[in-house]
Amino acid sequence: MADIARLTQLIEPEARALGFDLVRVAFVPSEAGDGGMALQIMAEDPATGQLTLDQCAALSRRVSEAIDAAEAAGDVLIEGAYHLEVSSPGIDRPLTRPKDFIAWAGHEVRIVMEKGYAGQRVNKGVLEGLEDGMVHVREVKAGAVRLPLEQIHTARLVLTDALIAATRPLDAGGAEELVADEDEEEADD
Repeated sequence: MADIARLTQLIEPEARALGFDLVRVAFVPSEAGDGGMALQIMAEDPATGQLTLDQCAALSRRVSEAIDAAEAAGDVLIEGAYHLEVSSPGIDRPLTRPKDFIAWAGHEVRIVMEKGYAGQRVNKGVLEGLEDGMVHVREVKAGAVRLPLEQIHTARLVLTDALIAATRPLDAGGAEELVADEDEEEADD
């Protein structure tokens, strides 16, 4: 198992040092399909809301070094083997921070409440924002719903055409030069 709170304390300064905002740290079944576990880190560049492959690699290196240094000092953060997965949150991103519930208002969301929550456990609708610790959602059948932020287990945007249109694409500037360079290399061969 892993100490997520301690890992987050270790990882967040590394992300900030690179100019990134930490979105989520989780210990989940690995996507490698090998039955192992993965330390999943999602971060974003505030300028784009995403990370490029190079940015993911830079954060991965920093986090690996920080974890190695902590473990060399005797701090056991993760028991057993694991994979490190660093990624951008994606278009249908998880909503993990209060500011996410404000920034993505107007888009469809799926929210799963903690076990034991007195109301409906799964809520789907249009996110209307966050006020006084309550997430506001407009559901098709139930209408206006108020959900306590501290009792949300998971929240995620739903992939829609409107969400795709609202998501800022990464800067493709320089792509033309890359294509031209590849064409020149092929001509030289």
